[in-house]
Amino acid sequence: MIDFSKQQQFINNISQRLGRPFPSAPPAHPFKGAPDYWKSFDLPLEERIALLMENWRKSGGEARRFADLTSARAFIAEVSRSMKARYFVRYDHEMLNELALEALLPDGTEMTVWNPLKLEQLKRKAAEADIGIIVADYAVAYTGSVVVASSETKGRSVSLLPAAVMMIVPAEVIRTRLGEVMEQISAMPGESMPAGIHFISGPSRSADIENDLTIGVHGPGIVYLLIIG
Repeated sequence: MIDFSKQQQFINNISQRLGRPFPSAPPAHPFKGAPDYWKSFDLPLEERIALLMENWRKSGGEARRFADLTSARAFIAEVSRSMKARYFVRYDHEMLNELALEALLPDGTEMTVWNPLKLEQLKRKAAEADIGIIVADYAVAYTGSVVVASSETKGRSVSLLPAAVMMIVPAEVIRTRLGEVMEQISAMPGESMPAGIHFISGPSRSADIENDLTIGVHGPGIVYLLIIG
């Protein structure tokens, strides 16, 4: 319960120090939310892609663009070999099923596909994985962010726990502004709202201890943005 007497005393102290009378009414807020010019701001697709890649790289991530999924498949296999990755985890997603990456990986590697039947076992697999592979629901050019919504076949651990993550982003899901994505999410009916919606802007970073920036403490330290189209 709020103690209004302490609240008024606190505001009164500030008013006195500022040399102002005690406010008799809350201040007016004539403006709410983003201005109209920003709500209508939309970049052409090519500019959206260029800005997304630029901002993603500024945050410390790697960004590539491919004409089709086949080209991205070859790149993922090449990076996996260079990292000597052995354990993979991925969404059970139509695009990744089509990718058939398993066929390109060397013998001895293990690919785990997320499904809701063995949740605790899958979390351990994700924590041990060298590389996680996901498909973005949206991406935002102005903030350099990838947006992923969790589901039974898209566990949040896939993008959170492996040492590196490959994020496949179809060009058609790239938006200019964050507000466009928030409008889509807000329009979801309550029963369809995912348990988790994650906004990923580059590799995990922390400077909690003495402002010493460290990469990859709370999540993947290597993040690839792979734009298709």
